[in-house]
Amino acid sequence: MGVRLFIPIISFLIAGTSANAQELGPPPTFLEPDFHRVELGQLLFYDPVLSGNKNISCATCHHPRLGTSDGLSLGIGEGGIGLGTERTLDTQNTPEQRIPRNSPALWNLGATEFATFFHDGRLEADPTQPNGIRTPLGTHMRSGFQSALAAQAMFPVLSPDEMAGHYSENDVSEAVRLGLLTQQGGAWDLIAARVAAIPEYKQRFDAITPGSEISFTAIANVIADFIAFEWRADNSPFDRAMRGEDALSKNAEFGMHLFFGKAGCSSCHAGWFQTDHKFHSIGLPQIGPGKAARFESHVRDDGRLRVTGRAEDAFTFRTPSLRNVTLTAPYGHNGAFARLEDIVRHHLDPVTSLRNYTVEMALLPDFPGSEDETPLLEQQHLDAIANSNSLSKITLTDHEVDALLSFLASLEDPAQRLGVPAQVPSGLPVDQ
Repeated sequence: MGVRLFIPIISFLIAGTSANAQELGPPPTFLEPDFHRVELGQLLFYDPVLSGNKNISCATCHHPRLGTSDGLSLGIGEGGIGLGTERTLDTQNTPEQRIPRNSPALWNLGATEFATFFHDGRLEADPTQPNGIRTPLGTHMRSGFQSALAAQAMFPVLSPDEMAGHYSENDVSEAVRLGLLTQQGGAWDLIAARVAAIPEYKQRFDAITPGSEISFTAIANVIADFIAFEWRADNSPFDRAMRGEDALSKNAEFGMHLFFGKAGCSSCHAGWFQTDHKFHSIGLPQIGPGKAARFESHVRDDGRLRVTGRAEDAFTFRTPSLRNVTLTAPYGHNGAFARLEDIVRHHLDPVTSLRNYTVEMALLPDFPGSEDETPLLEQQHLDAIANSNSLSKITLTDHEVDALLSFLASLEDPAQRLGVPAQVPSGLPVDQ
């Protein structure tokens, strides 16, 4: 797998409170996967055969029509029917809860700097770990993943609420319930066997890796190749301006100066992809079921704390890239804000925003019995989130907020190359 350099002008003057030369850093490098692997990964990405009940594909929650996300604050995985805001509950197979976190977008994950995944960073490249990847599976993690991107691409299949299905609904969900994941005969092997039993998949894998068995890691690797190829978005108006090819609009340029200057956005949203890949608390309100183990009764989402165990990591979450942010609503680790302007304004005074927040600012499909507002009603919980906030209050005029939004719009490049296949080798329905 090769690497190609994208070489723009890497520095420019930012007129903030004072004129400073700020560099975006080294030009990004991207994976350049083999096209036959990309084509195979595309089919598997859109094929529901990977889910326990064969009714959900990766694309169900990461669809190009929805900015490579699902268009919802908190989605419905297993037990849902339809896409985006049209997704409803399956009355014959009602899900247990909403997905506890917002579905992250997939833009530019083929850039080599993206090595930390999920909102809490629980999977990341780590040379000190076996196979160079730290995951929740620890020593049970199999070898063979070509990157952290490949490893993370297949974790949703192990989640009962996302793709595996609920207890005893199918062979995969049963294996997950028994804790048989990476072991021989576990959930990963069951899924790989399904794929291997489909003649077209067998032929395609034989063409790229003659004589090799179709393993779970091989499936994950080609899906990662597809993601890296399909959603490389580095030709936005911002990129073209940095290359000296085009000029930003006056309002977007003013917004860029604010972004890198007075507004302080670049202190976290740094570099070419507007992320420092670190973890911060910005006092986001919590809605929905929270990220908890099945035996836990609380509805808190402690963020990075669940990974590190460090108290100072409570309510911190990974800084998202802002590429195509205009396409990836709702916003925040739990999609608390359906509108881009609302989360921008939240950054100006997070604590006040937190205390004034109402769940109507989110975008949630109807889910009878869900207690989406429960975390907002617990004063001690609100206080803990407020105390964790790391952002200082700043004041911007409405015109300045509008300019920031114009700059964010200049980061848009809805890159898509292969698109959605008309059909997949399993013959199962494809989310169009």
